[in-house]
Amino acid sequence: MKKIYLAAAVLGSMMLSASAYAVDSTGCGLGSMAWKGERGIGPQVLAATTNTSFGSQTFGITFGTSGCDPDGRVSGGTGRMVLAFLENNMEQFAMDAAAGHGETIDTLAGILNVDSEKLGEQTKIHFASIFYDENADATSVTLSMIDLAHEIA
Repeated sequence: MKKIYLAAAVLGSMMLSASAYAVDSTGCGLGSMAWKGERGIGPQVLAATTNTSFGSQTFGITFGTSGCDPDGRVSGGTGRMVLAFLENNMEQFAMDAAAGHGETIDTLAGILNVDSEKLGEQTKIHFASIFYDENADATSVTLSMIDLAHEIA
């Protein structure tokens, strides 16, 4: 019984630490559509469980349904790459986002696999919500950029 509790504690701590960097971590499928826009461990677990239980992710990828793209690419942690980039380039990105163009916009567009000009336009339009105050952190900006990338795609 102690092993079960230990395994649950380890799994729980792994999920908690992963959730700090998990951005769009459930992929596509019915569960991802049902809990779209929700944040936190609960909705992610429910989305992933629904996707797995009903096989909707596999079906969706095969037939292009449930928000899945048969021609999509495996991102391997796009959110983490965006976060790492922004943690090191936040000040320059803020300047480029306000202008709607620049090297950081081009780089993020490459990471997010979206058009650089469209991303630049959207960052300029949504600048006030991306950088909601002078203390906006890389995590919240990353989430905003992931959301913008989904709107552009």
